[in-house]
Amino acid sequence: KGWIPISDDAVVDAPVAPTTQKGIFAFGGNSSGTCTSNLVNSSGTIAADVDIAGTPKNNIGASTYGGDKAIFAFGENQSGGVKVNVRSLVSNSGVVASEASGAGTARMLVAASTFGSSGQAIFGYGATAGDNAVSMSNIVNNSGVIASDVTGVGTGRRMLAAARYGTGLAVFAYGIPGSGRTSISNKVNTSGVIASDTTGVGTGRSSLAATAFGGDKAIFGYGEDANDALSVSNKVSNTGVIAADVTGVGTARYSLAATDFGGDKGLFFGGVPGTVSLSNLVSNTGVVASNTAGADGVTGKSLLAGAGFSFS
Repeated sequence: KGWIPISDDAVVDAPVAPTTQKGIFAFGGNSSGTCTSNLVNSSGTIAADVDIAGTPKNNIGASTYGGDKAIFAFGENQSGGVKVNVRSLVSNSGVVASEASGAGTARMLVAASTFGSSGQAIFGYGATAGDNAVSMSNIVNNSGVIASDVTGVGTGRRMLAAARYGTGLAVFAYGIPGSGRTSISNKVNTSGVIASDTTGVGTGRSSLAATAFGGDKAIFGYGEDANDALSVSNKVSNTGVIAADVTGVGTARYSLAATDFGGDKGLFFGGVPGTVSLSNLVSNTGVVASNTAGADGVTGKSLLAGAGFSFS
């Protein structure tokens, strides 16, 4: 009686890759000019400031690498405005190591994202001396080593953002080219090759932030156009299609940062005007929540960066 199976291949448990659970925000400007970080737990709660090793820097980039670690790189020294190519690695317990010499052209206002199948990351675009917008990238291997410059594809720009989507893919979008603001985007394949420009969708803007959510999608949020700070977002599908503007929730601002956390959610934090400590959670369906006020000990920050880390 009943059925006799001849194969159970279809019911074998397939391995599931672990997901990033925590986040970290670091560097950036604040009233005291200190060099600090703020850890984000798997519930999206931002912890109080922690002093970290390194030189205070603004306009820095950050990404997950190695699956459960993070890297902060490039930027501009807070004192003197010198553009740098140093890097600071973050362990899977959230400890920021002393900065080390990086590779590639010293620049600021870069964007970064993880990509690929083995924990790589990519830093792209930015501004060199004289705030000259450039089209170049640097791949980071799964040990946190930054490779030399690769001449970029697409329009050089600064003050853009980037995030992962799909499986091993990433996208750079928005920013300032030589003048004005743009909404063009450039996809990154699983080998770290940046594609040519895709005609932009949504409001051309700069100084925004982006994060992954839902496991295979992304969202770009906030920023400024030629006149105002914005509260607007654009979702990215798991095939890399950027959707039209959605009127944002929360305080309009720019020069903020974002990170993923909790496996499938995201978080926007900080920004100006006012150098705030506000944050806005992003659900696993891409809904941006209303403001959460900064907790005691969380200093308002801008010109910072954020990235996910830790599988636990």
